[in-house]
Amino acid sequence: MAGKPWGAHLRQVRPPEPAVPPQVRVAPGGAGVQTQGVKHGLNPFCEIALEEAVRLREGGKASEVIAVSLGTKASQETLRTALAVGADRAVLAEVTEGAAPGPLEVASALAALARRLQPQLVLLGKQAIDDDCNQTAQLLAAMLDWPQGTFISRLELESGAVRVQREVDGGLETLRLRLPAVLSADLRLNEPRYATLPNIMKAKKKPLEVIPASDLGVSGGPSRLKVLQVQEPPARAGGEKVENVETLVEKLRQSGRI
Repeated sequence: MAGKPWGAHLRQVRPPEPAVPPQVRVAPGGAGVQTQGVKHGLNPFCEIALEEAVRLREGGKASEVIAVSLGTKASQETLRTALAVGADRAVLAEVTEGAAPGPLEVASALAALARRLQPQLVLLGKQAIDDDCNQTAQLLAAMLDWPQGTFISRLELESGAVRVQREVDGGLETLRLRLPAVLSADLRLNEPRYATLPNIMKAKKKPLEVIPASDLGVSGGPSRLKVLQVQEPPARAGGEKVENVETLVEKLRQSGRI
């Protein structure tokens, strides 16, 4: 591994960051949701991927953690958060304002950066919480022709390989993958740390490189995915108290529930 740093490549999305986020409203026309006045932050699954990369470096298993994002200039703030959590440096593949890159564009940018940076391990969140696509890691692995381990809940580095535990429909699956490899983090992999104030201040001095996405072969045009319509869920009806079990059963029968 000498001379080849481990890298944590983080896809940056825009979920609300406050502990109690404002109520989400559908944008006029139903083409999406309103994002005005909402503070953006790291995707929660990418926070888990970043935490695992930092733990590997702290344990002497990795030499460097590189946080990567594809986004507009505003994404620099999110990358500074990644640096405050523990990444050593960051790279932003910058697109113009108004661009809406989808999973294919994100994977293409990450693939180009992986070829430049030569990491031995790429860690991503398993999916974004805005579109829930769950596609970027799989697309990236295919583009690089690297082994992939998705939905991982445990990670152990070995000589020239990584052993991962995956969460699948039937339970748990263990895989041993040759390096370099692409991994996507699931919820139970770890519990991310919070950035402390001293580390937030130190992050301002850490290197953050900005590369035009066009230099990586990624266009700044509209996404190939089109949202047809977004609808708010129907309002919930109020509850009703009943006197006894017999009355409850009767009301359930009348409503067709039983």
